Amino acid sequence: MFAILIWDKDEKRLYGARDPFGIKPFYYCENEHDTVFSSEKKCISYLNKQDVVDQRAFQHYLSFQYVPDPLTITEGIQRLAPGHYFVKDWQKPIQISRYFHASLQPVHKNERQLMFAIREVLFDSVTAHMQSDVPVGAFLSGGIDSTIIVAMAKQINPQIKTFSVGFDEAGYSEIDVAKESAEKLGVENIHRYISAQAFVSELPKIIWHMDDPLADPASIPLYFVANEARKHVKVVLSGEGADELFGGYNIYREAEALRCFQYIPKGIMPLVKRIADMMPEGVRGKSFLQRGTTSLKDRYIGNAKMFEEAEKQQFMLNYASNQSYQSWTKSLYKCVEAADPVQKMQYIDIHTWLSGDILVKADRMTMANSLELRVPFLDKAVFDVAKQIPTQYKIADGTTKSILRKAVHDIIPAHVLNRKKLGFPVPMKSWLRDELYEWAKNLIKTSETDHLVDKSFMLNLLELHAANKGEHARKLWTVLVFMLWHQIFVENRDEFSELRRQETGVKSS
Repeated sequence: MFAILIWDKDEKRLYGARDPFGIKPFYYCENEHDTVFSSEKKCISYLNKQDVVDQRAFQHYLSFQYVPDPLTITEGIQRLAPGHYFVKDWQKPIQISRYFHASLQPVHKNERQLMFAIREVLFDSVTAHMQSDVPVGAFLSGGIDSTIIVAMAKQINPQIKTFSVGFDEAGYSEIDVAKESAEKLGVENIHRYISAQAFVSELPKIIWHMDDPLADPASIPLYFVANEARKHVKVVLSGEGADELFGGYNIYREAEALRCFQYIPKGIMPLVKRIADMMPEGVRGKSFLQRGTTSLKDRYIGNAKMFEEAEKQQFMLNYASNQSYQSWTKSLYKCVEAADPVQKMQYIDIHTWLSGDILVKADRMTMANSLELRVPFLDKAVFDVAKQIPTQYKIADGTTKSILRKAVHDIIPAHVLNRKKLGFPVPMKSWLRDELYEWAKNLIKTSETDHLVDKSFMLNLLELHAANKGEHARKLWTVLVFMLWHQIFVENRDEFSELRRQETGVKSS
């Protein structure tokens, strides 16, 4: 993991590079006067003395729930894309090139051979990532990815500490599962419960550290677990990247569920889609029919999709029809035209979701607590093995990451081995109907974003959600996070003056 700058004083040439998967951030701004680089965007926007919202980035944010590389939400500031480097000669524009392309290349290998290779390369990676002069701990959720890391790390350091967080609400905590895993693995588990009040009180600080709006609710528990871990260790291991590399998302099984649509005559498909579009929201089967009658490249933009284009047209005041989410992923789909649907989705996720959401929140939330994050699954040697795995070994036995589960079945507690993926569950749906309703309503009303969105549309969406007339929590959260970001960075609200005071002394990540 790296973001590197090297200045050749003899040739007056600057070299820069970002790691293959985008684990570490790399921002830059180039204009007629200066070229500025930073690991935090706020450093550059402070020098520019402005935070003008990039309209294209904002439109894509509303679909992806994050701003995709190389854009940022701030006009004139960009990110160097993962796996890219640049050369800048004195008084000449930056020349950017790709040095690493994360592409899947399945080969026909014996399953047992692949299982052995996976286990061996993972253990080597965990061993390498455990090397440190300071204490190393590990995050532990109820899922298999972090449990694999802990099980292997424990073989290297039996005293390793693990860290978990959850919520008091029923169904929104994996602490009990994590505690059981820690007990069976023989490691210490330190955990913490998060309240709605703590959630909201820390939210401005979280968005401040994020630099750009990122509406993944999992950012918040990640911040709190990093905060807890920093009290005990300085380095922590985590399981990011396993789902993208080994096929771990439940949506990757969608192709199997939609196979029946192959038998519908092509001439009838448009009619079926029109019928599905006319069905009221919430009617059982509507989404299934819409997905089955829409091509993958037109419906799948990564693991999260918030607003459809038709929805954005309703409330965006500067909607651009030529900036649809399909226009953004079109070039990616061209790279995998011959691949099967699962490989296509993995490729899209690796090049959008992983670097735009997963690794952004992991890096920012740990660095916000002065904690160094290490991600053993995103070692290039691990990827070299994972990219060879055929789809049938990933999506098999009614589960995901099938071959990864088989490779580690004897070191992982049975209650975790085939447990369905939950991620970091956050009770956003119920909170926006209760504890956070007034906060959300006030934020929408006071936000100075009238030039960007129709706020009456958002207030109506909030009322519908609060009245149980539809489930709009994730869409609302996407807009609310942007509005809070706008208050902090653009509106310069007095209540956030303490955060802004840090601008001239920002700690680099």
